Formats: sequence, C-alpha cells, structure tokens
Amino acid sequence: MKIFFNFDSLGTNYQKEILGGLTTFFAIAYIIIVNPAILEKGGFPRDASVTATIIAAAVGTLLMAFYAKRPFAIAPYMGENAFIAFTVCIGMGYRWETALGAVFIGGILFILITAVRVRSWLSRAIPDSLKLSFAVGIGFFIMFIGLNETGIIRLGIEGAPVRIGQLSAIGPMLGIFTVILISILMIRRIPGSIVIGILTTTVIAFITGAAKWPAALISPPPSISPLFLELDISGALALDFLPVVLVVFILDFVDTMGTLIGVSARAGLLDENRNLPEIEKPMMVDAIATVTGALLGTTTTGTFIESTAGIEAGAKSGFASLVTAIMLLLCLFLAPLFVAVPPFAYGAALIVVGFLMLSPIKDIPYDDYSELFPSVATIALMSFTYNIGFGMAAGFVLYPVFKLVSGRFRELSWGSWILFGIAMLLFIFYPYEKI
Repeated sequence: MKIFFNFDSLGTNYQKEILGGLTTFFAIAYIIIVNPAILEKGGFPRDASVTATIIAAAVGTLLMAFYAKRPFAIAPYMGENAFIAFTVCIGMGYRWETALGAVFIGGILFILITAVRVRSWLSRAIPDSLKLSFAVGIGFFIMFIGLNETGIIRLGIEGAPVRIGQLSAIGPMLGIFTVILISILMIRRIPGSIVIGILTTTVIAFITGAAKWPAALISPPPSISPLFLELDISGALALDFLPVVLVVFILDFVDTMGTLIGVSARAGLLDENRNLPEIEKPMMVDAIATVTGALLGTTTTGTFIESTAGIEAGAKSGFASLVTAIMLLLCLFLAPLFVAVPPFAYGAALIVVGFLMLSPIKDIPYDDYSELFPSVATIALMSFTYNIGFGMAAGFVLYPVFKLVSGRFRELSWGSWILFGIAMLLFIFYPYEKI
C-alpha cells in the first residue's frame, strides 16, 4: 500500500496520511446533512438524499485515491446544489428529475472533453496571476464559510449583509476557542493539530450541552430507491431547458478547474509553471463522480475545497483520500455519530485553513494593473457571491479585456479567449430573474 501511493517521493507516511484523511472527513462531514436539507427544498426525498450523498462522495473519493492518487475528497458541490433546488426547481418550476438529467448530461460532456484533453489544455492556458488568485480566493471563501459555521458572523440586514455574531453565546465562544487552540498547536508543530482541535471542542460541546449527544451510534441507511436512476434525460434535452444544462455545465467546468489548481497550490503539487501534473486524472474523476452522483440522485459532485484542511494536516497522497472514503462509508451506518460534530468545531478548522491559504497573494504582481485587477476581482467575487465559479469566471472575462485595452493582446493565448467565451456564456445565460 505504501509503495502503491509512493510515500517516499512525496515525503509522507501513514501517520500524516491518516491524520490528513480524518481531518478532511471531519471538514466535509457536514455535507451529509446540509446537501439533503438543501435538495429537499427542491422536492428531492430527504432520507434517500442522505444515502445518495454519502455513496456519491465515497465512490468519487475512492476513485481519487486509487486512480488520481491525490489527497482530494469528492462530494456534492455547495452552490450547485442550491442552484438546482432554489433556482431550477423552485424558481423555474422544473422537476428535480429533469434537473438531475442536466447534471448527468454535464457529466457526460466532461468525460468526453477530459478524454480528449481539452480541459487540461485550457487549464494550462490560465494565467499565473489568476492561478494565484484561485488559491487566495478559496482561502477567503472557506474562511467565510468557517466564520458563518462558528457563528462568529451572521447574516445581517439589507444594506449591511453580514454582522458580528453573538459572541457571548456558547457556540461562537467555543468556535473562537477552537481557532486559538488549533493555531497554538500548529505553532508548536503538534501533529494532528486540526483533528485534535475538532475532537477536543466536540467533547467539550457534549459535556456542556452546547451540542447534543448522538441519538444513536448505529442506524441503517435510508433506502436510495426513491432517487436511484430517476433522472429525466429526455426532459433535460428539451429546447427550453438547454440554458439550464449550459449553466450547470459551465459552473462545474470553472469550479473544478479552479478548485483543483487552488487546492493543489496549497498542497505543493504544482510544477514550476504552476500547472498540476497529470491534471487529466483528477478531472476525469470529477467527471465520473458527477455522472455517478446524478445516477444515484444527487447534484454536481467534484473536488471539495475543504480538502485543504486535510492537506494542512499533512495529507499528500491518495492514501488520505482512501481514509476519507472509508469514513464516509462508515457514515452509512454511523451517521448519527459523525454528524454530531458541531459546526463551530469544524468551522473553526476552516478558518485556520483559510488563513494558511492566503500566502500566494504576495506573488500577485501588484505593479501590473492588467494582472492585478482581474486577480482581485476573482478573489473578491469568489467570496462575496458565495460561489467559486462566478469569481473564477469573472477573472476569465476581465483578464483578456484588460490585456486588450493595455495594448498587450499578444500576451493572450487562444485558450484565454476560449475561457473568456465560456465565462461570458455563464453570465449571459444564468437565470438571474429566477433567483
């Protein structure tokens, strides 16, 4: 097993990989509850969604472990699930079966363009400054998620969209405690700092009553039959539904590309040209995972940004993904135990990881406005739209525009213009009025 995952060349070991895999699991475990809750709003059967979410995440993460051999977890994307539930199903009135058909079609298209290496070619066409901004933007995004999960910040009112949380409440207080605890442990270079922080706070939460003890340790998984193979592909191919298919496709396209580059940058997996070697493999895993997820009954599935938590804990190989996948499969029977981890515990871990992902910001060329403005726009919109794909798409649009007006169009490749066109299609066809 150690030879299969090439530990020696990566400078890792079983202890680091297991800790990394466990950390990633705890960071993504919330999706088991949150994804079905969101999809239920769009008509998806909630209990079956729990099982579909777990199996889709586990299958994708196992593929990432053994085929791509990367320390990345796979799970249904936040943002895309909300788009399907609130915009497509509620706002536009389409059936969830038809929405799943769109996800399936998008996944098939991804498999095809990945197989002919179009996606990897386009990833190499992304300018270095935008690649740096992806890593930084993901850092701010997951920090923002963590601040919300811990209750340190809350939704505000019109004109002031966010506000400080009730810091005197036990949840935010424990969230702040966990941030400080993990930070101290990392400063002292204690192995497994993030896992120690999450588990310590979880135990304290149980004892103090800030979180409920698990109702049960073992429970059988709900039947997946209400969702399995219920997708409506013919309905998704209807002419009036094609804009939805296009948006689903483009959101996944930019999300996957940017997330892989941003997370790989933090993992130190990029080469001297800031490209991810053999990027076709994790891209193909994402594509297969999306198709598998649609067949199982869940939305677009791909590389999760919370994988950076495991990377910070030491994960470098696919063995960490194997550990995460095993934990996900255990959730089929031990879900009440794992989902009992309170949000202020794993949210604090995301805040710390967000801190650590900001270092590439120093390498963005601040003296070159044609590079700086698209990069800053990408970073800002990734967080402020609460959607990684929109931020990345903004960068793809603005970069060639600023190069063109600065008279430096010769610096642009054909790939840059193709990315510009793809991103423009997203902004043109996104159904804003249905939000």
